[in-house]
Amino acid sequence: MARRPRRSDRFDSPVSPETSAGLRVHDEPKAPRKLASRHVTMITLGGIIGASLFVGSGNVIRSVGPAAVLSYLIGGLLVFLAMRMLGEMAAARPAIGSFMEYARVGLGNWAAYLVGWLYWYFWVGVLAYEAVLGGETLGGWFPFLPGWAWSFVLLAIFVGTNLISVRTFGEVEFWLASIKVVAIVVFLGAGILFAFGLWPNSTFSIPNLWIHDGFAPHGFGAAITGVALVIFSYFGTEIAVMAAAESEDPAKGIRQATSTVIWRILIFFVGAVLIIATIIPWNELPQPTDVQNAPFTLVFEKFGLPGAAIVMQLVIFTAVISVLNSGLYSASRMLSSLGEQGFAPRFVARKSRTGIPVWALLASTIGGVVATIVKVAAPESPVFDFIMNSAGLVALFVYVFVALTQMRLRQKMTPEEMAGLKLRMWLHPWLNIFLIAAIAGVFVIMLFSEQGRSQVVASLVATAALVIVWPFVRRSLAKRRATASTNAAAAGETAGIDPKVD
Repeated sequence: MARRPRRSDRFDSPVSPETSAGLRVHDEPKAPRKLASRHVTMITLGGIIGASLFVGSGNVIRSVGPAAVLSYLIGGLLVFLAMRMLGEMAAARPAIGSFMEYARVGLGNWAAYLVGWLYWYFWVGVLAYEAVLGGETLGGWFPFLPGWAWSFVLLAIFVGTNLISVRTFGEVEFWLASIKVVAIVVFLGAGILFAFGLWPNSTFSIPNLWIHDGFAPHGFGAAITGVALVIFSYFGTEIAVMAAAESEDPAKGIRQATSTVIWRILIFFVGAVLIIATIIPWNELPQPTDVQNAPFTLVFEKFGLPGAAIVMQLVIFTAVISVLNSGLYSASRMLSSLGEQGFAPRFVARKSRTGIPVWALLASTIGGVVATIVKVAAPESPVFDFIMNSAGLVALFVYVFVALTQMRLRQKMTPEEMAGLKLRMWLHPWLNIFLIAAIAGVFVIMLFSEQGRSQVVASLVATAALVIVWPFVRRSLAKRRATASTNAAAAGETAGIDPKVD
């Protein structure tokens, strides 16, 4: 006689400590090509280093002054708290769908649907931007092909690497992230020597932090406002948690990814911004319109590095294609999870023999393709800007959902389950409340700034579109469950099990 299903086996049961996705991860036989520990380590180290740091940090320092260090520090603290909350959930129940799966269990289907689609949409926007930027860069280097053609070439290359296996994605990302990490380490090491006057042709430049109208020339309020500019630079840290779920040792990878995020932020972001503000007076930084006048390039030139602009151009291009690679991975996994849960068409959940969600991967390139076509065919069209702006607040939405979900899952746990947590959030739930309040503050700041307001409005339009579609998705889910219940009842009767017994 067939075994009577336990309650915790049910797909829609909000179980704890393991969700249905977590159970599937544990029960499936080990895939032959999982991510190795070194892949997760380097994805963890280099995943958040991109053009927003190499180039965009110049705008933040120009707007805030040396106090931009505080902006990056406060923004990093918020991200660290969100990652710790995510880490507690992920260590207990590794799931490739990550926070979408936890939102489903903790808050309900509506939350999973909303956060999953918003996160996917964010990466579609990022892929669009990186594809266009990478294509324009290659078009400048190799003009025998126009920039739009190079954009398609880049998309094809990284779709190909992601299609082969998750191990191939990890190997490519390992080497791309390694280049970024090495560049930052060299920058920091030489920068410290230069700031203390120990580098050839250098002078003691630490007073630059306060001698030009003070440490906070525009007031400390500007440093708080700057948080809204820098917090998006950190978005992407959660990729390491998603990748760890497909690694050889998920629990170890998740603990590593969430426990080390704070020193990665302190060293790579806060440290780099501190070096820039120390070596170059904040009021002498030009607006970083391209790689040649980016703050990292200017500092490397002060080091006496020959061809600094070319070196940084290569490093930034590496950062662009690294984001393209990891963005395709993140977007495809989230879309596949949406399909598995019934929030997206079922075909996007189909996987190849190597476990790659092929259709989800191909569908996720649509942003890059559409944006490239629009950029070429109608460069003055607002469509490209809308894609960029409407993805702007997704990071904040996701962090709020993470905080709410972790609070709710804690409430559902028994004392025994809480005692068995491998990774625990501190001062629960007060730090959750602090994170939500801080994000609300960032939202208000953006609403009252000219550039931020356009992102708020566009993001709310995209979110409203998802909310409008939700009733239709909910109806489809209800039909799917009714069909599954009918089939289960019929199977139970065939096996001699009373279908009314739960």
